[in-house]
Amino acid sequence: MNYEIVVGLEVHCQLNTESKAFCGCSAKFGKSANTNVCPVCLALPGALPVLNARVVEDAVKLGLATNCTIARHSILARKNYFYPDLPKGYQISQYEEPICSEGMLHIDLDEGGKDIRLVRIHIEEDAGKSIHDIGDDTYIDVNRCGVPLLEIVSYPDMRTPKEASAYLQKLRQIVKYLGISDGNMEEGSLRCDANVSVRPVGATEYGTRTEIKNMNSFRNVERAIEYEAKRHIEVIEGGGKIVQETRLWDADKLETRSMRGKEHAHDYRYFPDPDLVPVLVDDGMMHRMCEELPEFPEDRAARFVSEFGIPAYDAGVLTVEREVADYFEATVNASGDAKASSNWVMGEVMRTLKEKYLDIHEFAISPERLGGLIRLINAGAISNTIAKQVFELMQADEATPEAIVEREGLAQVSDTGAIETAIKEILDANPKQLEQYRSGKTQLFGFFVGQCMQKMKGKANPKVVNDMLKSMLEG
Repeated sequence: MNYEIVVGLEVHCQLNTESKAFCGCSAKFGKSANTNVCPVCLALPGALPVLNARVVEDAVKLGLATNCTIARHSILARKNYFYPDLPKGYQISQYEEPICSEGMLHIDLDEGGKDIRLVRIHIEEDAGKSIHDIGDDTYIDVNRCGVPLLEIVSYPDMRTPKEASAYLQKLRQIVKYLGISDGNMEEGSLRCDANVSVRPVGATEYGTRTEIKNMNSFRNVERAIEYEAKRHIEVIEGGGKIVQETRLWDADKLETRSMRGKEHAHDYRYFPDPDLVPVLVDDGMMHRMCEELPEFPEDRAARFVSEFGIPAYDAGVLTVEREVADYFEATVNASGDAKASSNWVMGEVMRTLKEKYLDIHEFAISPERLGGLIRLINAGAISNTIAKQVFELMQADEATPEAIVEREGLAQVSDTGAIETAIKEILDANPKQLEQYRSGKTQLFGFFVGQCMQKMKGKANPKVVNDMLKSMLEG
């Protein structure tokens, strides 16, 4: 029997606010354990939460970006559950009245696009962290308690592991473009739980689902879903029944294992938090959040094609990350040459970022300096070969490219006398190749050009070399 995989994702996005969701403590990642805490985080008697307004604004922005209906009135609720690393013993979240609902996110696939529906986006706080790898004891770090999250819940609209990965990547791109999260899966800024089931192809009823946790990369999301779907099929084909449960993904063993029975909503005993007033989104906030929405990748790529005349492929690559798109656009403004800017950003810049594990904001060469380098090439002051040398020097030197070229003596040579001398020496040193060229083997022209450029250490003006060489070969 052939089976169809059915996948829905629950994604937790950690917001990059300065302070936590319900108190003034820092929400920054990586601080010493139990230092970003206060009576509210620790749930001390009498401590009262106050909602961070930025959390509401970020939720509205994400809702607008994913075509959700924004609730003008929503409720914060208490989700009661035993969290060993959340001192209150309950989590502040939303249940019956979420701030965003019924959205849609479009993903691009090799076989075409697809719309994935969203059930809801709601506000909640994070729990702390249990640390199990220090001796035989378990330690609790409550720094993360109260850090603001948005939970994005999809409908079970995905049918392959690749669709799930594409959805998660698109969601990450959106939150980064909005500037509400860094989307770092390794640090837990973006966490994904997958609900997986299988059913016979053509069936309309869903099979029993299991939830998979602990996936910290797009590749692991694909692997975990693929493994779990295969496990479901093997259990069903073997005459067994799938148990609804929560399972952990073991990235080392490439398998899932049972963690606990799956809870249902009634197990959490949701009720409105009596310490928090309803969340109201008025016309003023809606208008302001709409105004603050960025130009999203698809629109920006289309503009790059129409405004700068670069290929659609280039525009697609350059707009994957908002910061890279910003860098490219600033480089175009500095250089005046969109295609050359595209080539340099997609080539040397991205290569350097990958090799050195850098983000674009950590890159040593500003768009203005890269634009200056491109202007030198276009003015004929340096060749592309020399430009790559200057590019490497610029990464460790804050000087302008013009200053580096002058200091290192890298200016392009257009002196016809010097070039003529070099060509004569090359022809005299290669009589066999010269005879072959003049006998009709014209592809050797490139050989002579390369020899001349090598002799002049890449400084010769390529156009002058080509013109003079052609004249001297035919003379």
